[in-house]
Amino acid sequence: MILLTFCSNYGQNVSLYNQFNGRYDFTFIGNTMNVAENGAFDPCLILTSSAANYTMSSGDIVESAYLYWAGSGTGDFNVNLNGNPIVAERNFALTLASSGMPFFSAFANVTSIVQATGSGTYTLSDLDVSSFLNTTNYCNNGTNFAGWAIVIVYKNDALPLNQLNVYDGLQNVPSVLTINLNSLNVIDNEDAKIGFVAWEGDRNIAVNESLSINGNIISNPPLNPSNNAFNGTNSITGSTTLYNMDLDIYNIENNINIGDTSALIQLTSGQDFVMINTVVTKLNSQLPDATITIDNAIQECNSKIITVEFTVYNNLSTNELTAGIPIAIYVNGEYYEYSETTLPIPIDGSWSSQISIELPDDFTEGTLLFSVDNDGTGIGIATELNEFNNSAETYIILNSSPSFNTLEPLIACNQGLTSGTFDFLNYDELVLANETDTFEGFYESYEDAENQSNQILETTNYVATSTPKEIFIRVENENCYSITSFLLTTKNCPPTVYNYISANDDPYNETFFIKGLRDIFVNFKIEIYNRWGRMIWKGTNNDADWSGFSNKGFKLDDSNSPKGTYFYILYLNDVDYPEPIYGYLYFTK
Repeated sequence: MILLTFCSNYGQNVSLYNQFNGRYDFTFIGNTMNVAENGAFDPCLILTSSAANYTMSSGDIVESAYLYWAGSGTGDFNVNLNGNPIVAERNFALTLASSGMPFFSAFANVTSIVQATGSGTYTLSDLDVSSFLNTTNYCNNGTNFAGWAIVIVYKNDALPLNQLNVYDGLQNVPSVLTINLNSLNVIDNEDAKIGFVAWEGDRNIAVNESLSINGNIISNPPLNPSNNAFNGTNSITGSTTLYNMDLDIYNIENNINIGDTSALIQLTSGQDFVMINTVVTKLNSQLPDATITIDNAIQECNSKIITVEFTVYNNLSTNELTAGIPIAIYVNGEYYEYSETTLPIPIDGSWSSQISIELPDDFTEGTLLFSVDNDGTGIGIATELNEFNNSAETYIILNSSPSFNTLEPLIACNQGLTSGTFDFLNYDELVLANETDTFEGFYESYEDAENQSNQILETTNYVATSTPKEIFIRVENENCYSITSFLLTTKNCPPTVYNYISANDDPYNETFFIKGLRDIFVNFKIEIYNRWGRMIWKGTNNDADWSGFSNKGFKLDDSNSPKGTYFYILYLNDVDYPEPIYGYLYFTK
């Protein structure tokens, strides 16, 4: 037993932990660690291990299994289930304001263990609160306890379509505890039920103790009378010796109405200290649940038009989603466009589509949001199991072609007929305007650059047979590419004069040769003078190179000039070289 004044205590509010929609139901298994109901004659002995049995029905498939364990003190968060070490994933704490005595509860997801074990005996061990009992007044106050429970959610194709909600926290009475269960969607209240995992209830204390839902007192007589709801019982097994804990499930068909979205649970107690840890509701709820994903956003470079691929789902639902469900599209938080589904979507089904969207002119980047069952005003046309999971968004950065540096034309000496040899190796770096962009190659045509074919590999001695010639460069960033170009041009460079002639009929230096003259300066004229200033030879592009014979003025024997030094005047007759070139040459035989 326990005698307490009615003071405020501190815990965690019971709230929704998980929701299941489909052909689901639930049950509890668990056991106390107390050897007797705590009170004046309690030996104050609490075990560290106890067991409970679980029997699955034909067709049952375990979906989830949640282990809760609790006791006096600040907590033991490492236990063992059927030989498997369990570490608390979440924990709850509550302190009695009147005495400062703490209590705890812990949680672990043990789905894999229960799925692997199935029907059989489950033993929780290594739950030890003895150290707390030895240092406080739990025994004297009749608040020494420990126990454990597993909430098992299972699926069976023979079940009706239900919505099952698991709520948890740690709240207590006396004197009044009110819990608002939200996220309900009641279509039919047939076989509606509610279950409680509660700690520290006493069979022999029934002072103003009641349990009500929506203002209606509920009970399971004779196991749970209306004036003693939490009295150390297990309504699944019929046990009345589940000392100082309760695993009770109540039928609430006549206590909840079709269309309800919440339920109000109220527990009163004039004396008994009871902690509610877990509440589970099962309601017949045949509703769809529309969700949406943005699967892909396809962009062209430098375009405001994007094609968005998306999928509408009806997962975790209990009814078909009809066709014509609106889809509102938002750009940077502003409603922008509308679409809708065109086919009904079955339970656990989906419907995929795509839409082309022309983004605003001032859009460069931002958020694109799709909201299903939304007509653009935030209002939908379907009643759903969950009205708060209807949106998906993605961040869009418009693809823009990379910028690039303008490249100066490359100029080489004219090698004849405007041909030239060029070196543009360093242009691969000079063209890049951003460090994050990449150079992808040189090409001889725009089409080759676009298709990335026939890349120019020789860039240090590239021969252009005629100029001007355009060379194309492809530059890429993460999403796009740009194509730019530069020109190869030639100019008439000054010719090179070889001023030594040995007319001796060997293969070398037989004539007066000037490199870069005949194919470049086609209108040239050249005059050769002897040492006394007399012109002895005159030629143009139509004449052969001078080989020592005279064709102008004073004639020597055999018209052959003697060896010695001669002088030349070269008229290029080119706008870039208006002045003649003067020089000397040496002639020998």
